[in-house]
Amino acid sequence: MSLSDVLGPDAKDPVAPAPAPRSEVEIVAMRRRHLNQVTAIEAKAMHTPWSLGIFLRELSHRDARTYLVAREGGRVVGFAGVMYVAGEAHITNVSVDETQRNRGIGGLLLSHLLSAALDAGMTSSSLEVRSGNDAAQALYRRFGFAPAGVRKGYYPQTNEDAIVMWIHDFDSAATARRIADLTVVFTNRVATSHSANPPEGTP
Repeated sequence: MSLSDVLGPDAKDPVAPAPAPRSEVEIVAMRRRHLNQVTAIEAKAMHTPWSLGIFLRELSHRDARTYLVAREGGRVVGFAGVMYVAGEAHITNVSVDETQRNRGIGGLLLSHLLSAALDAGMTSSSLEVRSGNDAAQALYRRFGFAPAGVRKGYYPQTNEDAIVMWIHDFDSAATARRIADLTVVFTNRVATSHSANPPEGTP
């Protein structure tokens, strides 16, 4: 069931947010040409970062994966991925360049990623998040994820537990509406934010 199937082609919401302004940050499909920048962000964000080979392998599973990058001024500023297994959309990663955080880029990536998962016909969604990462947990809750368990010592480098979070009614109209509304919210936020490292020639 796609996002349009859930909402209907002529669905109107009298309290829906106004259309978002065009953002200079664009969300596009991850390609091999993006991987040098993607792995650079990954290396700074993770204690055990994915290698170039892992990303190449993930991109080869085109029917069972969606990987996106956020680009600004030709530069990758974030990326996110999801794998599809038996109707479940499992979020594999959401990462933003450390100099570009707190602009809403992570939320924008996640909204596009979940929209793609709906379009792929997924009926549930899951992820793991560090138990101490309160900001990420708050973001996931906004999208409807709820804690469902703990995986002890899931991150061995820091001996930190993982909180397992799920959306079980992922293919519901309420979830589709929430994703659509948050796409507008985060597009607006990114559009009004300012890059810490603007493209050359930008005032």
